[in-house]
Amino acid sequence: MPHSGGNMIKADINKKRLLETFIELLSINSPSFQEKEIGSLLAKKLKERGCRVTIQKYDKSFNLIAFKKGNVSKAHPLLLSGHMDTIEPTEDIKFSIQSDSIRSTGSTVLGADDKSALAQILEALAVLQERALPHGDIEIVFTSAEEKGLHGARNLDFGKIRSRFALVLDSGGSVGKLVVAAPTQVSYEMRITGRPAHAGIEPEKGISAIRVAAEIISAVPDGRISPETTANIGMISGGTATNVVSKEVIIHGELRSHDYKVLQNTRKAIVDTAGKIAKKNKAGMHITEREEYQSFKIGENDRFLKFMDSVVQGCGIKPVHTITGGGSDANIFNNQGVKTINMSTGMQEVHSHKEYILLKDLYKGSLLVLKAITKFVEFSE
Repeated sequence: MPHSGGNMIKADINKKRLLETFIELLSINSPSFQEKEIGSLLAKKLKERGCRVTIQKYDKSFNLIAFKKGNVSKAHPLLLSGHMDTIEPTEDIKFSIQSDSIRSTGSTVLGADDKSALAQILEALAVLQERALPHGDIEIVFTSAEEKGLHGARNLDFGKIRSRFALVLDSGGSVGKLVVAAPTQVSYEMRITGRPAHAGIEPEKGISAIRVAAEIISAVPDGRISPETTANIGMISGGTATNVVSKEVIIHGELRSHDYKVLQNTRKAIVDTAGKIAKKNKAGMHITEREEYQSFKIGENDRFLKFMDSVVQGCGIKPVHTITGGGSDANIFNNQGVKTINMSTGMQEVHSHKEYILLKDLYKGSLLVLKAITKFVEFSE
């Protein structure tokens, strides 16, 4: 792919407009399940860029599904996606615009995760509209509550989606990073039931759920189990008062693995170990599980991955293939039969109050989206 083509399109990115759009999005508070205000703005901007917009509601929130008709009839449709919510509220957001970056300077996250993606997609669509550049049909999905367990993607009506190929913009690090594999995640709730008793009068009649839980936590597999597998206990609650031998403790944990067999073996080890310890202490143990999302892996010789490598290279950037331990909407899309690559927007130190994005990466990310759209007319499976 000629490098000169990348320079030609790069000049078409309106950096001022892209930055203004990003700042406008940052200024809207949009924690998970509270995406109404930002959704209204996004719907308006999508319509201004020639898109037909549908609001797909589900029990807790909604997704925006947009469609832009292509001007190259035989091209494959391409799906672009990002999420509208942030990991935490940003009501009192404070940020500084420096010569090379935008950074959070207050007590909130910046929200570049994932508003940088939304701005980059919107800018690419604006350039298409202004220049009438060649493109196939484009589908845009802005999901909700991604940060709380991919709720929007899991509730997405895939019957409304025609694309078999997609780009999700929801990865950190320098632009050019392409996520080619992500794990399965299983979350669980373990309920330990003891026997309450007065701690000062007859503690020997009680069975402390807290002590049983402590023994279980110290015994089950935890942390890095293998190169591709992790386990973690993240929350614990229980007890009612210091003078009561605790009746119940609830433990919340998770497992992640790129190898489903290893995940299942680790899960069995946790359940078996917890069950034996509970039985030994004459306590009850009940566990419920939920598979949050399934793993995906895109092979190095995959045609879509090679296509994206060429797009990145054509913009003068070295592509980097990454295997992640985190999940994203790309997990859901891939397991619904939509070949999806998660690409970095340039956001850094996400989920922290030090979050930032370099301006050059904000611009490069939008350039990559634009280049992918215009070059996808040449893609063949």
